[in-house]
Amino acid sequence: MTGNETNDSLAVALFSEIFMADQLARNRLTKALPKGMEISHFSVLNHLARVGEEKSPAQLARAFHVTRGAMTNTLSKLEWAGHIHVRPDWDDARRKFVSISPSGTAARDAALSAIAPILSDVVAAIGHDRVRSALPVLREMRLMLEDQG
Repeated sequence: MTGNETNDSLAVALFSEIFMADQLARNRLTKALPKGMEISHFSVLNHLARVGEEKSPAQLARAFHVTRGAMTNTLSKLEWAGHIHVRPDWDDARRKFVSISPSGTAARDAALSAIAPILSDVVAAIGHDRVRSALPVLREMRLMLEDQG
Protein backbone atom coordinates (compact mmCIF):
# COMPACT_ATOMS: atom_id res chain seq x y z
CA MET A 1 0.00 0.00 0.00
CA THR A 2 1.23 3.49 -0.82
CA GLY A 3 1.17 6.34 1.67
CA ASN A 4 -1.86 7.80 -0.06
CA GLU A 5 -3.76 4.52 0.10
CA THR A 6 -2.89 4.20 3.79
CA ASN A 7 -4.13 7.76 4.46
CA ASP A 8 -7.31 7.15 2.46
CA SER A 9 -7.99 3.91 4.28
CA LEU A 10 -7.39 5.58 7.67
CA ALA A 11 -9.73 8.44 6.72
CA VAL A 12 -12.44 6.04 5.56
CA ALA A 13 -12.13 3.98 8.75
CA LEU A 14 -12.27 7.11 10.93
CA PHE A 15 -15.33 8.57 9.25
CA SER A 16 -17.05 5.18 9.08
CA GLU A 17 -16.70 4.89 12.85
CA ILE A 18 -17.95 8.47 13.38
CA PHE A 19 -20.98 7.91 11.13
CA MET A 20 -21.86 4.60 12.78
CA ALA A 21 -21.42 6.02 16.29
CA ASP A 22 -23.61 8.98 15.31
CA GLN A 23 -26.35 6.70 13.97
CA LEU A 24 -26.28 4.42 17.02
CA ALA A 25 -26.25 7.37 19.44
CA ARG A 26 -29.17 9.04 17.65
CA ASN A 27 -31.19 5.82 17.77
CA ARG A 28 -30.55 5.31 21.50
CA LEU A 29 -31.21 8.92 22.40
CA THR A 30 -34.35 9.16 20.27
CA LYS A 31 -35.82 6.19 22.14
CA ALA A 32 -35.02 7.83 25.49
CA LEU A 33 -36.41 11.29 24.67
CA PRO A 34 -39.88 12.21 25.95
CA LYS A 35 -42.72 11.14 23.66
CA GLY A 36 -42.97 13.33 20.57
CA MET A 37 -39.58 14.99 21.01
CA GLU A 38 -36.97 14.57 18.30
CA ILE A 39 -33.24 15.13 18.65
CA SER A 40 -33.53 18.28 16.52
CA HIS A 41 -36.15 19.65 18.95
CA PHE A 42 -33.97 18.91 21.96
CA SER A 43 -30.93 20.42 20.25
CA VAL A 44 -32.70 23.73 19.56
CA LEU A 45 -34.20 23.90 23.07
CA ASN A 46 -30.82 23.09 24.60
CA HIS A 47 -29.11 25.76 22.49
CA LEU A 48 -31.68 28.42 23.41
CA ALA A 49 -31.44 27.47 27.10
CA ARG A 50 -27.63 27.66 27.03
CA VAL A 51 -27.31 30.98 25.17
CA GLY A 52 -30.07 32.59 27.21
CA GLU A 53 -31.07 35.07 24.51
CA GLU A 54 -33.34 35.32 21.50
CA LYS A 55 -32.08 34.11 18.15
CA SER A 56 -33.47 34.57 14.67
CA PRO A 57 -34.44 31.47 12.69
CA ALA A 58 -31.56 32.26 10.29
CA GLN A 59 -29.07 32.39 13.18
CA LEU A 60 -30.35 29.03 14.44
CA ALA A 61 -30.13 27.51 10.96
CA ARG A 62 -26.50 28.65 10.70
CA ALA A 63 -25.68 27.39 14.19
CA PHE A 64 -27.01 23.91 13.33
CA HIS A 65 -25.76 23.86 9.73
CA VAL A 66 -29.23 23.20 8.33
CA THR A 67 -31.33 24.99 5.73
CA ARG A 68 -33.71 27.74 6.78
CA GLY A 69 -36.55 25.48 5.64
CA ALA A 70 -35.43 22.66 7.91
CA MET A 71 -35.12 25.07 10.84
CA THR A 72 -38.53 26.59 10.10
CA ASN A 73 -40.03 23.09 10.23
CA THR A 74 -38.39 22.36 13.60
CA LEU A 75 -39.41 25.76 15.00
CA SER A 76 -43.02 25.28 13.83
CA LYS A 77 -43.24 22.01 15.75
CA LEU A 78 -41.68 23.55 18.85
CA GLU A 79 -44.00 26.55 18.68
CA TRP A 80 -47.04 24.29 18.25
CA ALA A 81 -45.95 22.37 21.37
CA GLY A 82 -45.60 25.65 23.28
CA HIS A 83 -41.86 25.16 23.82
CA ILE A 84 -40.75 28.39 22.15
CA HIS A 85 -42.03 31.92 21.67
CA VAL A 86 -41.71 33.48 18.22
CA ARG A 87 -42.10 37.22 17.94
CA PRO A 88 -41.63 39.71 15.13
CA ASP A 89 -38.60 41.98 15.05
CA TRP A 90 -40.04 45.36 15.99
CA ASP A 91 -37.51 47.10 13.70
CA ASP A 92 -37.95 44.82 10.68
CA ALA A 93 -41.30 43.03 10.39
CA ARG A 94 -39.80 40.52 7.92
CA ARG A 95 -37.60 39.07 10.66
CA LYS A 96 -38.55 37.02 13.71
CA PHE A 97 -36.94 36.20 17.02
CA VAL A 98 -37.18 32.90 18.88
CA SER A 99 -36.87 32.33 22.62
CA ILE A 100 -37.43 29.32 24.85
CA SER A 101 -40.64 29.28 26.89
CA PRO A 102 -41.04 27.96 30.45
CA SER A 103 -42.64 24.87 28.90
CA GLY A 104 -39.64 24.51 26.61
CA THR A 105 -37.25 24.77 29.53
CA ALA A 106 -39.17 22.03 31.35
CA ALA A 107 -39.19 19.84 28.20
CA ARG A 108 -35.45 20.39 27.71
CA ASP A 109 -34.77 19.53 31.35
CA ALA A 110 -36.90 16.35 31.10
CA ALA A 111 -35.08 15.32 27.92
CA LEU A 112 -31.69 16.01 29.48
CA SER A 113 -32.64 13.88 32.50
CA ALA A 114 -33.62 11.05 30.15
CA ILE A 115 -30.49 11.07 27.99
CA ALA A 116 -27.79 12.11 30.48
CA PRO A 117 -27.50 8.62 32.02
CA ILE A 118 -27.00 7.06 28.58
CA LEU A 119 -24.24 9.51 27.71
CA SER A 120 -22.61 9.20 31.14
CA ASP A 121 -22.63 5.42 30.96
CA VAL A 122 -20.82 5.47 27.61
CA VAL A 123 -18.20 7.93 28.87
CA ALA A 124 -17.71 5.92 32.08
CA ALA A 125 -17.34 2.66 30.11
CA ILE A 126 -14.74 4.16 27.77
CA GLY A 127 -13.00 6.09 30.54
CA HIS A 128 -13.01 9.79 31.29
CA ASP A 129 -9.33 10.24 30.41
CA ARG A 130 -9.67 8.53 27.03
CA VAL A 131 -12.76 10.58 26.17
CA ARG A 132 -11.06 13.79 27.33
CA SER A 133 -8.06 13.01 25.11
CA ALA A 134 -10.31 12.37 22.08
CA LEU A 135 -12.19 15.68 22.37
CA PRO A 136 -9.46 17.96 20.95
CA VAL A 137 -9.16 15.77 17.84
CA LEU A 138 -12.92 15.68 17.30
CA ARG A 139 -13.19 19.43 17.92
CA GLU A 140 -10.40 20.13 15.42
CA MET A 141 -12.12 17.91 12.83
CA ARG A 142 -15.41 19.78 13.38
CA LEU A 143 -13.72 23.17 13.03
CA MET A 144 -11.94 22.09 9.83
CA LEU A 145 -15.20 20.83 8.35
CA GLU A 146 -17.00 24.04 9.35
CA ASP A 147 -14.31 26.12 7.64
CA GLN A 148 -14.63 24.06 4.45
CA GLY A 149 -18.43 24.12 4.44
